[in-house]
Amino acid sequence: MDIVDDLLPLQPAVFHILMVLAEGDNHGYAIIGAIAVRTDGRVRIGAGTLYRSIQRMLEDGVVTEIDERPAPEEDDERRRYYRITPFGRKAAMAEAQRLADLVKLARSSGLAPRKA
Repeated sequence: MDIVDDLLPLQPAVFHILMVLAEGDNHGYAIIGAIAVRTDGRVRIGAGTLYRSIQRMLEDGVVTEIDERPAPEEDDERRRYYRITPFGRKAAMAEAQRLADLVKLARSSGLAPRKA
């Protein structure tokens, strides 16, 4: 058994955060906004959920806090920036596969539409 398996299934908020960070480093407020945009507003996470999730993700080694910052005129020094780790990418990919397998089962049961 792979240690990634111990993290699955990922909490929805964690998976959404990892998907945003897979596209590049970001800070908390921007992560919240990116999730809302990516899901057309169907998924909204609050600051409490975000930072509790990030704290656990830091402990699990799926994200890391980074010191690199954008240009000072584009930044607020209070912001903390996060990056997905190679282990985090592996966990997110395993979750995506788990969900794809679940959808495949739902299709075979007639509970999800067939692929177009």
